[in-house]
Amino acid sequence: MVNLTIDGKAVSVAEGTSILDAAKSVGINIPTLCYWKGLNEVGACRVCVVEVEGKKRLPAACNTAVEEGMVVRTNSKKVREARKYNVELILSEHFCHCTTCVRSGNCKLQKLANDLNILEIPYEYHYAEDRYSKTFPLNRLDSRCVKCMRCIQMCEKQACNIWDLVNTGSRATVGLSDSYTLEESNCALCGQCITHCPVGALIERDDTEKVVDALNDPEKITIVQIAPSIRTAWGEPFGLSADKATVERLCSALKIMGFNYVFDTNFTADLTIMEEGSEFLERLTKNEGKLPLFTSCCPGWVRFVKSHYPEFVDNLSTAKSPQQMFGAVAKSYYAEILGVDPSKIFSVSIMPCLAKKHECAIPAMNDACGDPDVDVVLTTREVDRLIRAEQIDPCKIEDVALDMPLGIGSGAGNIFGATGGVMEAALRSAYYLVTGSNPDPDAFKDVRGQKGWKESTFDINGTTVRVAVANGLGNADKLLKAIKAGEVEYDFVEIMACPGGCVGGGGQPIHEQCEMAPERAPVLYDQDKNMTLRFSHENPSIKAIYEDYLGKPLSEKSHHLLHTDHHAWKMPNEE
Repeated sequence: MVNLTIDGKAVSVAEGTSILDAAKSVGINIPTLCYWKGLNEVGACRVCVVEVEGKKRLPAACNTAVEEGMVVRTNSKKVREARKYNVELILSEHFCHCTTCVRSGNCKLQKLANDLNILEIPYEYHYAEDRYSKTFPLNRLDSRCVKCMRCIQMCEKQACNIWDLVNTGSRATVGLSDSYTLEESNCALCGQCITHCPVGALIERDDTEKVVDALNDPEKITIVQIAPSIRTAWGEPFGLSADKATVERLCSALKIMGFNYVFDTNFTADLTIMEEGSEFLERLTKNEGKLPLFTSCCPGWVRFVKSHYPEFVDNLSTAKSPQQMFGAVAKSYYAEILGVDPSKIFSVSIMPCLAKKHECAIPAMNDACGDPDVDVVLTTREVDRLIRAEQIDPCKIEDVALDMPLGIGSGAGNIFGATGGVMEAALRSAYYLVTGSNPDPDAFKDVRGQKGWKESTFDINGTTVRVAVANGLGNADKLLKAIKAGEVEYDFVEIMACPGGCVGGGGQPIHEQCEMAPERAPVLYDQDKNMTLRFSHENPSIKAIYEDYLGKPLSEKSHHLLHTDHHAWKMPNEE
């Protein structure tokens, strides 16, 4: 243990502890900007400087280790002045038009400036010109970048490495490492650089106006699907607890906006299980297709495997994601139910993800009627901004039931939003398809949890099934390397691009210094546990769509509407 004094308080901490963590241990807060524990501890911003007795320079508290007998002052006059100067200099290179920034009110730099009582900038403004296209789902605004390096570190953790420090000296900034435009890069569109940026330098493309236009077009029939993970997070900016921020309350808000029909992506999560589960059993028992079978419901993961490990593309399930299955069903099956021309339907999805914006634009995904099967994808943040723009107070509206028949989802579909959920849902129904009876709904719970790479084996009617689950592309990278090296063998693998799965998606509400997946995932499992319908194959709407329209899983019609060819579109480095 090391003994020191911080702001007059005696502190005893383990050797190697940073001054920042030592101060926290006794309730002393040192402000930071670039710091993110375990991710970015480079001291780039110099906001966390402190005064150490006997030393001329002010060290950064985030990456300076404590020493025996050290005397630290975290808020002396010298420290306050240095901290204020540093933030003023950062602001002089930052486009400070906060009223037109999506992070206004949720910006680390804005809070720092307020806390330090910075009322004007005594320096001439010099901020970079925005160079990147605004049509790509991920936008970068150089004029807002504070050079904290978090995006570089997070992208490295995600094994994508598209961001890097470019140029030197005063011209040093963050840029693309191996391409000129984001469109030409191998960005997976996981969006984790957005959720880890302290300011608004990285944002998703805003598509809210397209939705507003459709809602005000009397010729359009507007329908919207709500992904499983949205119900864990959409209420956070409004101060709603998970038990209050129900999917039915969000449905109420969407109806007030003017949507004609509000449905649940859980319905097509169940449909995905029927198709993907059947495909897995065919590959496992009939040797039809490569093993292991990789799940394909995460477009960020699909973009990653296509750009980094193209040799594994044929291992991907041909099943579309629940979002795209819903779009195809909405503009075929549901259009017939309504008795309308599918082109009159404007299909919106609310997703936790930026990659979904890319996915819906892939021509090979549009099989229902020639139009985009999904017209617009909104992130959770975008739909929250729409709620505010419509002057809706979610705390004061009543729950409204989702529309039928596409509003019914099982508990198995519900847990799709958490890492391991797709695997567990698929195994529940695979067991039934093989044995004709249901397993205990929680028989496959070993695949739950936030661990980055999990593996297990299960017995299904005498057949041992080897499964693995990975979340976060860094863990996916390790898993794929192990498979290539012959170090591991699996039959079925679930991978989600974002840490913790969709609940930790790049389109979810942002919380500074906090990974929210561990808080959100239990909400989905609690909902599953309390549902009477916990198996995809027992969903009455799933039974109806097969009886009335699709025939059976993997039928010719199912293949046309619900499956895709992953080779039909290319990533920039694909041959």
